[in-house]
Formats: sequence, structure tokens, C-alpha cells
Amino acid sequence: MTNLSVNINKIATLRNARGENVPDLLKVAADCEAFGADGITVHPRPDERHIRRDDVYRLRPLVKTEFNIEGYPSPEFMELVMQVKPEQVTLVPDAPDALTSSAGWNVGQHMEFLTSIVDRLREGGIRSSIFVGTDIENVQLAARTGADRIELYTKPYADLYPENPEAAVAPFVEAAHAAFSAGLGVNAGHDLSLVNLAYFHRNIPRLSEVSIGHALICDALYLGLEKTIREYKECLV
Repeated sequence: MTNLSVNINKIATLRNARGENVPDLLKVAADCEAFGADGITVHPRPDERHIRRDDVYRLRPLVKTEFNIEGYPSPEFMELVMQVKPEQVTLVPDAPDALTSSAGWNVGQHMEFLTSIVDRLREGGIRSSIFVGTDIENVQLAARTGADRIELYTKPYADLYPENPEAAVAPFVEAAHAAFSAGLGVNAGHDLSLVNLAYFHRNIPRLSEVSIGHALICDALYLGLEKTIREYKECLV
């Protein structure tokens, strides 16, 4: 069964809007796990506009499932993850002021850099995942860095899904097969939702993990967090 990692960035955004501790990020993370989430994802950015460095340190001893930290591997980010030692680090190519992740790595252009980062994570006992699109050559190059997994950037799938589900998922199926053939595990994330997740999972049944934040938190406003997590998990059976 594919694991569901809940990205709690949006909870931090809501908390920061008032400058207090409501909602309580740590309690929400614990509740997500109690309601069935298989992991917690955070994406700390340099401006700390949602997840703060202090949040990451405070979450580490509380997360009992899998802790996944996403981010651009700047010196400051690497210092943080090497101290915190999450189970997984997902490397994304975001600029410091990026609103959200909007593309995967061009691995060939950054091969030496990514290989050095992956090596450092492995030495720290941390699983590495590289955020990529569906270009087959790029996926194969990701394997050459020594990474453990890739995370497929699924916004193109989500955008095309309402019009043509088969065409939307086809390049992701090919990319996943290329990754499996190269010895990589496959994660996925970005704009996956209750509308499109089950179909994506049926077509890529060996998917290791999906990381979902924005859509899941929005659904929770209507359904409640416990029911929402349960419904997302049902999409992954």
C-alpha cells in the first residue's frame, strides 16, 4: 500500500497569520498520525513564511511515523536536516522566494551538486528523494546521483486529468517504470486530490508515497481532518 504523508505547511501558514499558536502545529501533526497518516512532510523556506526552523526541531521527537523534509539544499537547509535527521529529505529546485514548487530538477545540469548532496545524506543515514518531472533521461540521471527515490511533480497530471485521464497519467506511468528499472523508488506530489488520486494510484501501483498538503487541508475544512485522511487513504488501497 502506498503511504500518505501529510504536508502541514498550510497549518503553519494559518497559525502565522495571527502570530500566536492557533492552530497548534504539533497537535495537528500528532492528530494526522493518530488518524492514519503514514508520515508528516514539511517544507521550511528561508523566509519562514509557514514552517519555521524551530518547528522542525520541535516536530522531530514527536513524529512517530516518517518525517519528510522538503527543500532546496542550501547550506542552511543541509545544516538543519543533518541535525534533525528525518527519515527522508526531498530535494527541490525552488528559488528562495518561490510561492510553491513549480518544476523538477534538470538533473544533468546539476549532476555534480546533487550527487554531493545525496552522498552527504546517505552518510547521515537519511533517505534521499529528487523532485523531477517525467522526462525519462532525467529520471535515469537521477538514479546516477545515487538517490534512493524520485518524487514525480504531478501538477501536469492534475491539470489534464479532468479532460483526459489516460493522457494525463501516461507519461507518469512511463517515468515510474523507468525509475523502477533504474532501481529507484517512486514518490509523487503536487495537486493530487480526492478527485484524481485513486486513478493515479491504480495506474502506478508500486508508488511508495504521496505527499499531499494543500488539497488535503482544504478538504478537511469541509470533512474534518480525520475523515479526510481516511478518504485519502482509501484512494491508496
